[in-house]
Amino acid sequence: MRTHYCGSVTADNLDQQVTFCGWVHRRRDHGGVIFVDLRDHTGLVQVVFDPDRAEIFALAEQLRNEFVLRVNGKVRHRPEGTVNPDMATGEVEVLGQGLEILNRSETPPFQLDDTDVSEEHRMRYRYVDLRRDEMQKRIRMRSAIISRLRSFLDAEGFLDIETPILTRATPEGARDYLVPSRTHGGNFFALPQSPQLFKQLLMMSGMDRYYQIARCFRDEDLRADRQPEFSQLDIEMAFVSEEDIMQMTESMMRSLFREQAGVELPDPFPRMTYAEAMSRYGSDKPDLRVDMELTDLSDAMKPVDFKVFSGPANSDDGRVAALCVPGGSRLSRKEIDDYTDYVSRYGAKGLAYIKCNDVAAGREGLQSPIIKFFDDDVIETILTSTGAQTGDLIFFGADTTDVVNDALGALRLSVAADMNLIRDEWQPLWVIDFPMFEYDKREKRWQAIHHPFTSPSTLEPEELRNNPGASLSRAYDMVLNGTELGGGSIRIHDCDLQQAALDVLGIGPEEADEKFGFLLTALKFGAPPHGGIAFGIDRLVMLMSGADSIRDVMAFPKTQSASCLLTGAPGQVGDKQLRELSLRQRKPSTSTEPA
Repeated sequence: MRTHYCGSVTADNLDQQVTFCGWVHRRRDHGGVIFVDLRDHTGLVQVVFDPDRAEIFALAEQLRNEFVLRVNGKVRHRPEGTVNPDMATGEVEVLGQGLEILNRSETPPFQLDDTDVSEEHRMRYRYVDLRRDEMQKRIRMRSAIISRLRSFLDAEGFLDIETPILTRATPEGARDYLVPSRTHGGNFFALPQSPQLFKQLLMMSGMDRYYQIARCFRDEDLRADRQPEFSQLDIEMAFVSEEDIMQMTESMMRSLFREQAGVELPDPFPRMTYAEAMSRYGSDKPDLRVDMELTDLSDAMKPVDFKVFSGPANSDDGRVAALCVPGGSRLSRKEIDDYTDYVSRYGAKGLAYIKCNDVAAGREGLQSPIIKFFDDDVIETILTSTGAQTGDLIFFGADTTDVVNDALGALRLSVAADMNLIRDEWQPLWVIDFPMFEYDKREKRWQAIHHPFTSPSTLEPEELRNNPGASLSRAYDMVLNGTELGGGSIRIHDCDLQQAALDVLGIGPEEADEKFGFLLTALKFGAPPHGGIAFGIDRLVMLMSGADSIRDVMAFPKTQSASCLLTGAPGQVGDKQLRELSLRQRKPSTSTEPA
């Protein structure tokens, strides 16, 4: 139907007869001559219809935005003064000599070049939204990124192996999406949260190196970088150490960024322990483009009379820390109050501060309602420890360690964004030496930081059972610009050690056999040491394309309430189908009481 794509015609095609297919991007009638910008996935080309061809001109007068056309014509130079250097086809135009309307369009729900369209409207008419140049580029970048990742892993000897979508429910951290079985009434499949158990089984099957662009499903609360269904690059290797996996995936990311973005990532990536990351940045995925760090002041605050600080400083699970903001003394009281409201979302009860108007003047050069509680030695310690200079502002956090880290870690990024303190560069990082378990005080039980199949630093089952809080895990996360790109670990390959890890989590032998029996049995038949990692494809594309949300790099995403505005999913099904599945339709409530 076509000889050329719209965006491919240049001066090299002068005087050639060409045929295009595409959409009307815009139509302009200039004094009896009709100009149409015709669009396809490669770009725009300007087509001119003049009244000399009366039948074609009459048809061109009917054209409106998003009509689908087939156009034949001759390539010629644009008249002097009308060349558009911003268009790849800006030197030429096509004199329309043939026109066929392949399909008409109602008035589009929004103009493709309108930047002020609500996300809800865009998602409801996603097929129109995806025509926009920005979305076309993102989806094409996604395809190119996946292709390059596949090529790299293929060359490294990995096998692309699919794993089941219909499997059984296993406790992996989030809620499962369940699928009722017609042939086994009353029983359910679960959609996989990840291929974790199957990729371990593949290593036990002698596959040695596996990868997959896997679809994963998690029924959890959503945010900008979460979706109920998402894609991850899943990798597993046998007979490897942490170092082997980290070096291989570093090389993969350096190759990807070099080929796709023309960016040279560092070699090697810097590494940081979990404990150091939390202490310095209040986060296990620190953004190294921001130079501000948290300064621990717990020791200095233990003897002060100010109980807001001395209380947490003397508590076993408390912390007092400071965040020095360069140039922050210019912040107004309203801006500081806004930041106080912001950190309250993370459990902080307040946000103390000191404005450093003149550091050389000591106490007299500082402005703060808390200065009166500190003697000169404590003030000197604060200024020296934080490295504060004249014109800076120091924020303080004093509470449990978790609250201080969460609040100041989030504040650090918020202030940096507001004050343009984020460097425009790429900063990858490995975070290592995570705790194996964390204790949930509310539920009074241990929980796995990653998942129950991560290998602990100790290989003695009884040592793990007796002192779970002391064991580190053999896990590692790759972080890029404050976003966790991927995480993985060396897996447990010994059955006794695996049962010990499950015991710590309160999963006894009977429950373990019910939920993981197939894995525990496989571990008894010569399981090799193995490990792997999984990367979030959506997050990776979001970062590389500069999008604000993974919804903008997925063709058909869900809303934050996990619904599809385009198709109306989820929806109800008929009673007959429900009976076949041994289920009943939930009747709408007729109560007038508030929900």
